[in-house]
Amino acid sequence: MLAIIGGTGLTQLSNLEITHRQVMRTPYGEPSGALTFGLINQHEVIFIARHGYGHTLPPHLVNYRANMWALKEQGAKRIVSIASVGGIRDDLVPGTLVVPSQIVDYTHGRASTYFDARDQAVTHIDFTHPYSAALRSSLLKAGRLAGENLVDGGVYAATQGPRLETAAEINRYEGDGADMVGMTGMPEAALARELGLSYAAIAVVVNHAAGRGESSDGINLEKISAVAQPALARVRNIIERLVENDGE
Repeated sequence: MLAIIGGTGLTQLSNLEITHRQVMRTPYGEPSGALTFGLINQHEVIFIARHGYGHTLPPHLVNYRANMWALKEQGAKRIVSIASVGGIRDDLVPGTLVVPSQIVDYTHGRASTYFDARDQAVTHIDFTHPYSAALRSSLLKAGRLAGENLVDGGVYAATQGPRLETAAEINRYEGDGADMVGMTGMPEAALARELGLSYAAIAVVVNHAAGRGESSDGINLEKISAVAQPALARVRNIIERLVENDGE
């Protein structure tokens, strides 16, 4: 089954025919909210709003372990994460949709693994390629079928938040190879890998990163919402094509 994790601005899927909701308890606490089950063009999917359905959970307080565990417990095998980002690379202007291919993790203090019990064997996962190649390919194909130009690849810098970054920090991230910056890409991707779930993301560029383009003197938060809503409508179309094309 396919699961969708909605980020900032995406607390519901308007094209999801809801069948039921389920409150979950996990060994890692409560998820961000009840899991929403439904159909998109007769294909069953699960949806959860990462920041809660009232958008009340900041990035550093999201219970990523509970979210991913709950989705797997309910039969999810593939996860598509929707996340808002700031564009660092020149061509990643507001309104651009990206399927990232790599991550640099700058977060700290988050519960980031299931393998942290003292009485279990030390476990390492291969994280060379943090996103599922097959699911990335499916998303890119769905974009083409939906008539959307998805940028193929890019490095996502995951920062702690909830504050936005300084211009100097963005310069540092660019020097480290980052193309975009967001706050929720980790530990979500690593947890998915630990659980054996296929995971990929659609990054919605909602602003120029600090010190770049229109954000050279500051980030206009009101403009972010104006950019995000039409972009997220395009994301919904891509998700429709994904479930139609993959038959799941």
